Amino acid sequence: MSTAMSGLRLEKRHFSALDLSRLLAACAVLFWHYQHFFVPPVEYGFHVRREAVTPLYHQLSWLFDYGHVAVQYFWAVSGFVFAHVYLADKNAQGRFWLARVARLWPLHLLTLMLVAVMQAAYNGINGTDFIYHQQDMKHFLLALPLAHYWGWQVNQSFNGPSWSLSTEILAYAAFWVLLPALRRAPLMLALPVAVLCLGLFFAGAPNQPVATCIGFFFGGAAVYGMALRGWLRPASLIALGLGCVALAFAAGKLLHSEDGATLAGTFAALFLTLAIDFADKRDVLKIGRQLGDASYGIYLWHFPLQLALVLLIDETLGSRDIARQPAFLLFFVLASILTGFASHKWIERPAQRAVQNLARRIRDTRPATA
Repeated sequence: MSTAMSGLRLEKRHFSALDLSRLLAACAVLFWHYQHFFVPPVEYGFHVRREAVTPLYHQLSWLFDYGHVAVQYFWAVSGFVFAHVYLADKNAQGRFWLARVARLWPLHLLTLMLVAVMQAAYNGINGTDFIYHQQDMKHFLLALPLAHYWGWQVNQSFNGPSWSLSTEILAYAAFWVLLPALRRAPLMLALPVAVLCLGLFFAGAPNQPVATCIGFFFGGAAVYGMALRGWLRPASLIALGLGCVALAFAAGKLLHSEDGATLAGTFAALFLTLAIDFADKRDVLKIGRQLGDASYGIYLWHFPLQLALVLLIDETLGSRDIARQPAFLLFFVLASILTGFASHKWIERPAQRAVQNLARRIRDTRPATA
């Protein structure tokens, strides 16, 4: 590593608890989207009374009601991890986008195509779409390059959960542009960017999903900047985490601000997870690295799996009452997790290598062609 890059990477190379938390966050989204099973063939806007139909609702109500906030946690974790991986890498800007495309786009493309086919089948049977109703050429073309939630969309479309990936692409772009400056002042640049973007969100500025994503992402990068300064130790992280828990409670219960509670709760989870990682000197949680690998697959596969199950249930049983059974909830969660692991091993990793090998062959043939 060159002198210019020194001091920009923590001694701890792997954050296993953080990786494990990504798996848990992906599972939280499964519980939030479980209500989709109870949406009949209607136009957009059907309200599900989760407490009346969801199995184990009273035992797991927080997951069913607030599992969607895991998306903000994903963004904050991404900011921390990107700072850890790229700040000290002097060649990062040159290979950044190839790494991102190879990691994200193949599975996104595959699930996009599958959902498009299954939505066409669902529409042919029911005369309407399942959950996400913008199944047109405009939204399909926007979704191909992951540009379908940049402000040109009507609403979520096709594989709906991928909206958060779309906004995160813009956070990546901001990070890539600001990377040289971030190396000079990680905390002093990342923190104002986070505050500005989150401030725009709370002020009701246009295109709030993008501003929110960039804000949480650079908030995670700012936390990494704090760690580089040596401010974050297990004790201080626990104190910060518990302080954010108190702020989340105050925002939610006293100020009735769900967004404020989400912001504080997100960084409470990040601080407390990092406290575990910094305390884990012997890497006892190293299995978390392998478990976290399934999170992307779980996140992108769970809606196609859900749509396939709905098509099967509607065709064979004629009623979705089976989704009221705890055993079916367990089946859906386990099937999504297993699909995530299988996807990482047999789809994502091979596709990632294929994209990188193709790029390498193209790069190697350029001098000969010239």
